[in-house]
Amino acid sequence: MSIYSPTLRVIRIFHGTTVDGPGLRTSIYFAGCEHRCPHCHNPESWDMNAGEDMSIANIIEEIVENKFNVTFSGGDPLYQNIENLTLLAKEIHKLNKTIWLYTGFTIEEIKDDEKYKDLLKEIDVIVDGPFLIKKKNIDILFRGSTNQRILKKNKEGAWVLFNEYNI
Repeated sequence: MSIYSPTLRVIRIFHGTTVDGPGLRTSIYFAGCEHRCPHCHNPESWDMNAGEDMSIANIIEEIVENKFNVTFSGGDPLYQNIENLTLLAKEIHKLNKTIWLYTGFTIEEIKDDEKYKDLLKEIDVIVDGPFLIKKKNIDILFRGSTNQRILKKNKEGAWVLFNEYNI
């Protein structure tokens, strides 16, 4: 990376968490969410100005130090500067780490928006869709409600349901 390092708005980075994907993970909670799902477990993350600006270089340092795969959460990471988020994802992949992305958008909405094209190339798994209290289920892994899907790219690069966690 160059001396100049773009920033992203980070509320908190959790190291060694097991709730945001399989195994021990570094979860980066980004600020900002306009979905504002009723009964959201993290409403303090809705504020676009929450947390602090953190350089991509500093985020990478924390990932290297803790050696875990990575999860982007929040808020909704897709409300960040997408070019900077894509740059972070590319740097993470250079470290041979997987990236899970939690978003209130559906995969259909994301794929239909050209600005996410490069980011999608860097994401390994997406947990999509808003949290819906009427579909809340505490017995499913890595999701809060049954409308949310775990999607993984297949060999052809298409996003498909990842059934391993549909219990």
